[in-house]
Amino acid sequence: MANTVIYALLGGILPALIWLIFWLREDRLSPEPRLFIFRTFIFGMLGVLLITVGAIVFEDQVGTLLNNLTIGAIFLLATLEESLKLLAAYFGGLDTSEDNEPIDPMIYTITAALGFVALENALFILGPLMDGQVAKSILTGDMRFIGASLLHVVSSGLIGVAISFSFYKSRTKKILASIIGLVGAIIFHTFFNTLITFLNGTGNMWSSIAVWIGVIFLLWAFEKAKSIAPQNQ
Repeated sequence: MANTVIYALLGGILPALIWLIFWLREDRLSPEPRLFIFRTFIFGMLGVLLITVGAIVFEDQVGTLLNNLTIGAIFLLATLEESLKLLAAYFGGLDTSEDNEPIDPMIYTITAALGFVALENALFILGPLMDGQVAKSILTGDMRFIGASLLHVVSSGLIGVAISFSFYKSRTKKILASIIGLVGAIIFHTFFNTLITFLNGTGNMWSSIAVWIGVIFLLWAFEKAKSIAPQNQ
């Protein structure tokens, strides 16, 4: 049992760390303190823990929701997940003096997302492992390494982009930008999961296209954020 849990955690965390290293390279000239990155990653994982505990406490209600999955239900779940990831980023690094350049909000929101997806993927891998289905657990991990991981990166990254692009604006405008970013993240998350859920056969293809377009946008946004200066705001 203990070994199974360890294998599941490794299967969830190690791929997330690979993605984290990739995105942290965008901030290699002025990197964030590793302690803050670690803390944000852990806070992201705690978001999944909170959802899991809530699902256990409200087992009947959650079961009914999942058995009658509608776009409204998908929207509610996306809202919960995106809000928790934003809180993880906020308490992990956004609400500190280390959030001192436009690129930083994107780094912290993506780090929180990867912490979230690390534990989420581990739980998805754990199920098949507990049943002795090693091949299925490996396949699950491979699929989520791309699909779920990039979904969370892009959706949380949208919030980071909104905050980054308003970095030198007034506090009111930054709060408004954060809200707009959160709404955008929820809509994208809902759109992705709706494609997967309701478009049999073509859902995976269209969701993959959407998420890779999102990745390209994030890479552009990082370069744009690096050029933002106070006198340009």
